[in-house]
Amino acid sequence: MLAAVGERSAQPRLPQVRLFWRLFIPNALVLCAAGAVLVVAPANGRVLVLAGGVAVMLLINLVLMHRAVAPLERLTALMRRVDPLAPGERLPQEGSTAEVTALAAAFNEMLDRLESERRDSARRTLGAQERERRRLASELHDEIGQSLTALLLQLRRAASGDDGAPASDEAARTTERILDEVRAVARRLRPEALDDLGLASALDNLCERLSQSSGLRIVRSLDREAGPLDSEAELVLYRVAQESLTNVVRHAQATHAEVDVHRAGRTVVLTVTDDGRGLGSASPRMDGGVRGMRERALTVGGRLAVEQVEPHGVRVTLNVPAQP
Repeated sequence: MLAAVGERSAQPRLPQVRLFWRLFIPNALVLCAAGAVLVVAPANGRVLVLAGGVAVMLLINLVLMHRAVAPLERLTALMRRVDPLAPGERLPQEGSTAEVTALAAAFNEMLDRLESERRDSARRTLGAQERERRRLASELHDEIGQSLTALLLQLRRAASGDDGAPASDEAARTTERILDEVRAVARRLRPEALDDLGLASALDNLCERLSQSSGLRIVRSLDREAGPLDSEAELVLYRVAQESLTNVVRHAQATHAEVDVHRAGRTVVLTVTDDGRGLGSASPRMDGGVRGMRERALTVGGRLAVEQVEPHGVRVTLNVPAQP
């Protein structure tokens, strides 16, 4: 049985013939055969007239058949270039209702269903991740943080006693450092400023912390009236800004970055620009991080673009629909 399968797979594949030629060639053969019959037995010797008529019929048939199969060719080209991370492209439905038009409409409907399902699936996945992060952040802040704060107070009381052991001072400093680390982890898991102060303040706090830790100069232009946005859209904007700036710090070798948030019509636009080394073919900036940002953008109906900036640098642009 395996040998038979191997023999079938080893057989050369026949070249595929386009539908246009499969329709045109039989019609052309029929017309040529009719013309040949008339040439052999001409009507009153008008061979040139008959030959001209055949040529005209062939030309008309060529034009009509080409127009008939052109929508199929456009459909094939669209299917090859459709990008799930760049939704919205559809095949135009031209002409009267026919099999080709129905096929184009069915393909567009299929794309609508696929994009809707992908968006809903990504929204559910990211929503579950963010809920888990919020729970972990709450536990780290409320439980571990409070326990460490109590320990710190106890150690300070011990250090202020008559014996005043140096080990107690060291333990106090270690506990303070652990407390700072726990709070930093909590901020990374769920930005508390986003819930308490809003998007602009959260982004401002993010830029300030990254500037202090990395030395990167980050210029901010944050429109505090850019909304209104729902909490999910604000979170996507924050995460995309966070991921973009993290990529700049880790990979761009940049000294300057700009973060801009403003309202443009019915959308809120986030732009993160740097003066780093740009996008190379082997740049780690175009890995799963960018894909994750694009998937986040899709969950709120947004669009993300990553482009090279001349003479050097990268610009990340996110457009998110604002609430009416």
